[in-house]
Amino acid sequence: MMLTQTMEKMRALKLWGMLEALENQQSMADVGQLSFETRIGLLIDREENYRNFKRTSSRLKAAKLKDASACIEDLDFKTPRSLDKAMLLSLAGCDWIRHHQNVIITGPTGVGKGFVSSALVQRACMEGMTALFIRIPRLFSELALARVDGRYYKLMATYARADVVIFDDWGQALSENERRDFLEIIEDRYGARSTIITSQVPPEEWPTIIGEPTVADAIMDRLLNNAHRIAMTGPSMRKLRSKQLTPQGNLSTTPTVQ
Repeated sequence: MMLTQTMEKMRALKLWGMLEALENQQSMADVGQLSFETRIGLLIDREENYRNFKRTSSRLKAAKLKDASACIEDLDFKTPRSLDKAMLLSLAGCDWIRHHQNVIITGPTGVGKGFVSSALVQRACMEGMTALFIRIPRLFSELALARVDGRYYKLMATYARADVVIFDDWGQALSENERRDFLEIIEDRYGARSTIITSQVPPEEWPTIIGEPTVADAIMDRLLNNAHRIAMTGPSMRKLRSKQLTPQGNLSTTPTVQ
């Protein structure tokens, strides 16, 4: 009876990790050989792990990553793409985010820029950092709408607040409002938060995209001054993955990496 009441209290308190651990302990034949200190320690460890998992899952969900399953461990370093393994593993430590630095990832379509950026942000979420993924075309359409319905400053605050933001698919020519908005976002984040830019266009061509020379200089200075650059080359990973299809049109059981 006492055990049943204890488990009910755990449910009421939403101690789901401890409850699961306690249920597991009850199914162990040799549980009586464990000391009280060991058993309570195992319960607390399971609760801590459960809460960490839930917090990480929540941060990943809020980030709205392009590829939520992406992780550093699944990066393909064998396919020639000019990926520096030592650099990527170093970035996986997240010190660049703690030091408020940026990452610029460029390369042709399909080469895996989105996977690499999502893998870096997945690791950041595991380290307790907040993140946000947004495609550049959607960014400017959302800001234009926010100007009309009164959410502009709230939306700008959202972009400024996240520990790391991925601005995906940078490369479209900017209007006057768009380049001013983007400068404002980058200004808010510079020296305080970290930014990832993915683009098919090399940074040398960005001033033409931005347009206004003065604004272009300001944006370029804040993005590139403290940035780690990853210039990817090589084949489309989507095309390589399509070759894993079996004759019946089903995916091979071989795990996919990018």
